[in-house]
Amino acid sequence: MKFSDKPLSQTVTQLCLAKGIDHIVISPGSRNAPLTLGFTEHPGFTCYSIVDERCAAFVALGMAQQLKRPVAVVCTSGSALLNYYPAIAEAFYSDIPLVVLSADRPAALLEIGDGQTIRQENVFANHILYSANCEEGTEHQIANETLINVALNTAIELQGPVHINVPFSEPLYHTSEVPSVRPQHVPARNPKRPVTEDLSAYLKRWNKAERKMVLLGALPPHSVEHKWLDALANDPSVVVFTEATSNAQHPAFFPSIDQLIAPLDAKGFEALRPDVLLTFGGMIVSKKVKAFLRNYQPDHHWHVDPKRAYDTYFTLDHHFKTTANSFFPAFLPKTQPVTSDYRTHWHSIQQHRLAKHAEYTDSVPFSDFKVFSTLFRLLPKDIHLQLSNSATIRYAQLFDIHSSIEVYCNRGTSGIDGSTSTAIGAAMVSGVATVYVTGDLSFFYDSNALWNQYIPKDFKIIVVNNGGGGIFRILPGAKDAENFGTFFETKHTLTAKPLCELFGFEYTAVKDPADLEGTMGSFFKASERPGLLEIFTPSEVNDSVLLDYFKYIK
Repeated sequence: MKFSDKPLSQTVTQLCLAKGIDHIVISPGSRNAPLTLGFTEHPGFTCYSIVDERCAAFVALGMAQQLKRPVAVVCTSGSALLNYYPAIAEAFYSDIPLVVLSADRPAALLEIGDGQTIRQENVFANHILYSANCEEGTEHQIANETLINVALNTAIELQGPVHINVPFSEPLYHTSEVPSVRPQHVPARNPKRPVTEDLSAYLKRWNKAERKMVLLGALPPHSVEHKWLDALANDPSVVVFTEATSNAQHPAFFPSIDQLIAPLDAKGFEALRPDVLLTFGGMIVSKKVKAFLRNYQPDHHWHVDPKRAYDTYFTLDHHFKTTANSFFPAFLPKTQPVTSDYRTHWHSIQQHRLAKHAEYTDSVPFSDFKVFSTLFRLLPKDIHLQLSNSATIRYAQLFDIHSSIEVYCNRGTSGIDGSTSTAIGAAMVSGVATVYVTGDLSFFYDSNALWNQYIPKDFKIIVVNNGGGGIFRILPGAKDAENFGTFFETKHTLTAKPLCELFGFEYTAVKDPADLEGTMGSFFKASERPGLLEIFTPSEVNDSVLLDYFKYIK
């Protein structure tokens, strides 16, 4: 085992190892050689080489999503660092711990006209939990140890991205047999977040309210104890709205929010308007439920989260700064039953919608809607389902997904840019068969994600290719725009087949509706290579099929 002879490299690598940050995604470069040597020469680290920095950061994001602990990304100086930004923003808003390690030139060599040099200090200031700007030299060792300890502990304790900028002078490739420094390890805290505030005023409001709505955003699987979900489900004055990304299922819940509320008129919305809205989890997908709660505001909105609370519905009046598993045992046992037909009323409407949904699904022509209906029905059980953004995640809200399937999607910023890379990173460490479902634009946008030698052979991609950004056809007024096809829908004739040939994926295509179910059945069988199924749908009918759906289920 060898070490870089740079004390800063030794400090970073030793502290990462001490804190259990042992998965490292490295992009090639020279200035970061001391870090690359330090990580790759030590058997305690598992290192991955990903050339494209944007993909590398999203791969690390997917790993951290599954490991529930920080993953580090390492890059050289200059614009390489800026390619991390989309994944950093996603990590910031999705509360995923990411450690960005950027090599830099010493201060004396900055802004003098050298190549591959930018102003790296605090470059992610608006979307980072902590920025550590180290300095080279033995006189800075104690200060550097403090900065690095604080940065790494922040990623662990607050679950989000941190940036450590590390300058190295040349020569960069020298090694030593023994480390020259032994940095002090300050362990991260594991803060408990008990409910210490007086809940009596909130219990009084809750116990008086006949219409209470609980809205769950994006949540990791199994993150809320089931007994608390059962307690909510058994309260007749409570309706629980969930999304595919909530990973919380119960027969009494309302999982397809848009299906339930899209056909409502003003009278229906007023009947649904809650007295109290209780929210927890991350970002909400449904634009319809956001519009509803902004226009028909609850009397009270409380959010439960240890970190932040967004005033999404412009009526937030309290933030319980704790976890759901700490809040519910302190709150729910003290609640009292209230006579209400709130849940019963909406359950009857839900059953009507489901019956109409089944009728429409059986009769609908071949389209994105039909494909997603078939796809979610035929997915294998006990898998991880990774979804891209835009139309894919929105269709997922309309169909049942088996309770054994864990669902993930980059909803922090809701971008299409790194969904494939994230799914691959997650599959690389989860040990669970992973299916990634995506639209064509999202897939082609992140096609460098396939340039990855670590993709598991049981990883499957399903691309629903409608020849462009079909979601724009659904947006009001978008189709009326001049040059709609070129600048909004961005029509194309691309296919994934050449990429599969280039990167060693088994490729299967479906163009005939009659072949869809049979092909999907064989596609999920075990194989020696990762596979991609490309389903071609007609772009012209997708918008009308979806819009007619919401009219039909009324």
